[in-house]
Amino acid sequence: MKKYDVVIIGAGPGGLGLAYPLKEAGLEVAVVEENLWGGTCPNRGCDPKKVLLAAVEAKKQNQYLLGNGIKNETQIDWPALMQFEKTFTDPVSKSSRSGLTDAQIDVYDGHAEFIDQHTLKIDQTTITSEKFVIATGQRPGRLTNIENQEMMQTSTDFLKMDHLPNELALVGGGYIAFELAMIASGAGAKVHIIHHNQRPLKAFPKAYVDDLIDQLKTQGVEVHLGIDLKRVEPKDERFELSDGQGFKQIVDQVFVTAGRKPNDDSLNLEKIGVQTDRGGIVVNEYLETSVDNIYAMGDVVSKALPKLTPVSGFEARYLAKKLTNATQAAIDYPAIPTVVYGMPKLAKVGVELDEAQQHPEQYEIKTAEMTEWFTYRRLQDPFAKISVIHEKSSGKIVGAITMSSEAEHLINDLTMIINQGGLVDQINNQILAYPTEASDLGYM
Repeated sequence: MKKYDVVIIGAGPGGLGLAYPLKEAGLEVAVVEENLWGGTCPNRGCDPKKVLLAAVEAKKQNQYLLGNGIKNETQIDWPALMQFEKTFTDPVSKSSRSGLTDAQIDVYDGHAEFIDQHTLKIDQTTITSEKFVIATGQRPGRLTNIENQEMMQTSTDFLKMDHLPNELALVGGGYIAFELAMIASGAGAKVHIIHHNQRPLKAFPKAYVDDLIDQLKTQGVEVHLGIDLKRVEPKDERFELSDGQGFKQIVDQVFVTAGRKPNDDSLNLEKIGVQTDRGGIVVNEYLETSVDNIYAMGDVVSKALPKLTPVSGFEARYLAKKLTNATQAAIDYPAIPTVVYGMPKLAKVGVELDEAQQHPEQYEIKTAEMTEWFTYRRLQDPFAKISVIHEKSSGKIVGAITMSSEAEHLINDLTMIINQGGLVDQINNQILAYPTEASDLGYM
């Protein structure tokens, strides 16, 4: 039975990001993966989604400029686009695994479960380790309260579609639903978003969500709120969705986009005393679980922070120091931007708009329509808006939310400003490339 210093369960961006520095520090390291090496993001998540979105962005930008130097409207060839996507995704698993072996890090393929706090079984192989790090991520959630829910596909299936259906439904109202809706609609499908209550994208302020829904409606997306689906059934080679209260919708394909579930339920964690809750594995400020030699990181962790690939990478860098005794400090997260990708994009960072509105004595909010600013006018962006939150006592920028075709770039600019101290004068004292979305911040 082989013994290691650290065994990492899960070969996503976090697990891979941790394995290499531990090996370089002289530790005996192994990585275990049950599914695709490289994890969700590059195989069936953020990376392929962005590849598909690139075509939609090009098409939408073309549409915005029709009559202003552009004559012909761009069309998306979905099968060709999917072939392009595969050039990114197909090599990932093999290259991720071989990268580890080339670095002389042991790899194990198969399902892992704990025998005790120092012993792990991987199919028919048993290994031991002084420490373990669980980085198993999440998987698409299911809606078990819907009859025939097995007929519903997931976001993973969407990102593998060789042919785009004429009409599809996305059941759920979070990031995934809105992003896939904008991709499918932009590529030419008729799209329905169906959400069980009146408040989709609840992590974002309602006013901005309402604006995003309005933009989606102009693109032909139908958003059905307050619809609690009860049944999916075949209907003439299509699918009929119903709530038992009069709502019915027939589509070619239906996808469940109602969040994700942590991959913590098959590791035998209860046997060894690792505490979990609905959100995943419970950890403290050192990413330690309730068992003193077992750590957890990334999307499998129960936390209020956004579950994003860069967060996993940040945690990997922290644990690399923690497990090599290079730090004894608790993890200290910077401001973390989050983005709903599409056309337009919705992005935020720092102090929430709702919180700032509830505490006017503490915060000042500056909101600006940006469609007439140079960057957005030259793009003919149909909607561009920003709200910047200032802390009154210090004058610092502490939060922002924005929606436009350039929102992902603008929110990164603001994130760096916030993490560097957030003083408004820092913007005005920079000489930035002009004209850009960053230089436009001087207008605020």
